Formats: sequence, C-alpha cells, structure tokens
Amino acid sequence: MKIRTVLLTTCLTALPALALAADRPNILLIIADDMGLDASTCYAVGHQQARMPNIQAMCDSGLVFDNAYSAPVCTPTRATIMTGQYSFRTGTGGAIPRDGTNGLSPDVTSLFDVLKDTDYSANLIGKWHLAGSDAGTNHPAELGVPNYWGLYKGGASPSYWEWSGVDNGTPVNVTEYATTAFTDRAIGWIEAQDTEKPWFLWLAYNAPHSPFHLPPAHLHTAGDLPTDEASIAADPLPYFNAMLEALDTEIGRLLATLDDDTIVMFIGDNGSPNQVTRGFYGDHGAKGTIYEGGTHVPFVVSGPGIQQGRTDALFQTPDLFTTIAGMTGAKAPATDGVDFAPVLTGGTSQRDHFYVEHFSDYEPMRSDVYGWALRMGDHKLVAVEGAEPVLYDLATDPMEAVDLLADGVSDDEAAIRDRLQSRVDAIRAK
Repeated sequence: MKIRTVLLTTCLTALPALALAADRPNILLIIADDMGLDASTCYAVGHQQARMPNIQAMCDSGLVFDNAYSAPVCTPTRATIMTGQYSFRTGTGGAIPRDGTNGLSPDVTSLFDVLKDTDYSANLIGKWHLAGSDAGTNHPAELGVPNYWGLYKGGASPSYWEWSGVDNGTPVNVTEYATTAFTDRAIGWIEAQDTEKPWFLWLAYNAPHSPFHLPPAHLHTAGDLPTDEASIAADPLPYFNAMLEALDTEIGRLLATLDDDTIVMFIGDNGSPNQVTRGFYGDHGAKGTIYEGGTHVPFVVSGPGIQQGRTDALFQTPDLFTTIAGMTGAKAPATDGVDFAPVLTGGTSQRDHFYVEHFSDYEPMRSDVYGWALRMGDHKLVAVEGAEPVLYDLATDPMEAVDLLADGVSDDEAAIRDRLQSRVDAIRAK
C-alpha cells in the first residue's frame, strides 16, 4: 500500500475525522528547543526573527495556529506530549537539573506504550530530558521507546560538536554537530523502515538551546561573527538566530527526502531564552514564566488537505498525545489532551481552555516564575506562587500589562475571575 506521511513538528481519536489520507499516515513529530513566537517570522511578534525559509514556506502554504501553548520549560512540555497529562498529574512541573531526581515516572502510560498495540514502527531521536539522575540510561526503554538515540540531558555539553548522549541505553560520546547528527539519524531511521508499514518518529532537536554559538558556515548566512565567549555573551541574539537558521537548513534537508504527499507540523517547546528576547516581554520575561512569553509558542501545519491560512483555535501540547494516538488507531486512555485534527480541515476544536503550571522541589532559576495560569476565551488568570491571582484581557492586552483586578473589581470582572478559578478547581479535582 502507499503510505502517506504526516510530520508533526514539535502537543485523533478517530482517523476518519482527519480526512487527509486514505491510509494511516506516517507521523514525524519535530520539536525546536527554546523557540518562542518572537523567533518566528510566521508571527508578528517583535522584529528580531531568524531567517528560516523552510518553516516560512510551511506557514505560507499551511495552517498557522495563533493560540498554541506549551509548558514554560523543556521537561514538562515533553512530559505532556509523552503522557497527554497536565503536569500536576505526573509531578513533572519543572526542568530537571543535572543532578535532579524529578523525572517522569516509568509507571505512566506513554505514547509509545499505546503505539505498541498498533503495527506502527516507532522511535524517538534527539533530546530526552525526561529522566532524573536516579533513573539510569534505560529510561526511554522503560517508557516504551524501542531504540532511543540522542542527547539525554537538558543541553549539549560541553558543546554542540562534542556532547554526551545515549544509544539504546548505552552512554556514548558524540563528536558530530548535534543538529546535523539528529537529522542524519532521522533520515537513516526513516529510510530503514518497511515501506509496507507506517511509522512514527519523534524528532527532538536541541537547537536553539544554549550554549549559544556560531554553527558550521554552510548551515547559515550570519557570516563571520566572532566566536569568543565574551562576544557571544555580550550579544547572543545573532548566534541564536544563526542556530535557528542552521536548524531550518537541516529540517529542509530532511523534508527533501520525504514524499510529496507529506503533512508537516512544527512546534517550539517553550518561550525563547530571556538572553535573546531583549526585554521584549517586559517584566514578565520569556522562557521559564507562566506568562505569554514563556508558554505561547509557534505551531504550524502544512501539506495536502490542510486548510491554508490561520486559526485561532486553542492548542496545547497534551493534544499531541491524543491526536497521534488517534491517527495510528491506538487505543489510548482518557487524558487531558484534545483531538485537534478537525481543525486541520476547517473544523472546530473541543479545547476551550489552556492550563499550565510551573513548579518544582528545586529552587527556581533567575528567570523562572512558579505558579499556574488558565486561559478561556480572551481572558487569562495568572496565579504566581505566593501571590493573589491577576486577570488579563489578551484581546486588548496581549503583553499582559494591565491587571483587570488591580483597581477595584467590577461585577463583570469578578464573574470572569470566578469562572476561570472554578475551571482550575474542576481540572485539579479530576
């Protein structure tokens, strides 16, 4: 049979709802690490975007999600995709420190667990960052990943050219530029699959996560920037953008190996690092916060059968678990995820809220903001840990500058606040 390909670049209960392919699709999930809205030319947010022609082409021909949300940092976003569950259910509310033990429990039902009951080949290549220091290096296998290869911890150390990884449970030292290595491995894995069977690949790049640097010259157009640490620290944005352009170049190389009947999706895992946003989000900051700068991320879908344009449908990373499981025909347990497949062909989504948390037993990093936030419609209730909730109207105040509860509370404002708080209470009571 002819297998169609779906690429989910990053969060169906029934395949017929998708109405995009006659056969069950191949699925490629791609995640960019630390790429917020301000880094994408697909969104009118700031004026410092990287050159990413392959992703821009997707935006021009496909469907751009204007209201896509993630967790504020790496680990909880990946955990929501892996399980379809909000962070408080799995206990993965913050990034795992290098010696931290707050990893995702192998006792959860993972996306790879549910795929085992299908005839899909499945794998994960790239950044993991779901295992605590007490979990060993077999954590991916314990979560159902059959042949994991990639960067196990949060960042490439000591550099993108020389880093510690894991190959199917065995620690390895890799001396190839990480963005290129992940792409080579992904192309090789896809080409090795049985053409008569569908496959699912989760490809998690670590670019443009720090350490900031100038990538190999053939991958970007930034020119001969100085490469000493002092120059990079003084102005990391050009290097961040060069890393994004290098990522885009490698994604283009990957896409060129796939069939024409391919559906492509691209997502960032959290907001951009505060070192490169140059104060664009004001006092609220970017990566690590529960405000828009930390959780509002780029997400775009393109390919045959996808409605062209933009959608204001709410999307959140747990939805990837539900959608991918449905595409494969897997029998998945009920989760916090919502099937977004109808949106791809002009339908509506059942998601009517976005809910996020940031918490940890470890002290927050300088840019972190712990607490929770919930959005319904244009209103967003934000509860920073240790403070009273604040209320914003994102339609008129997308930068969350004006707290509607600050100068007296009208009956309408109190009703909105109470309605959003009641939804939070209901979510956590399940």
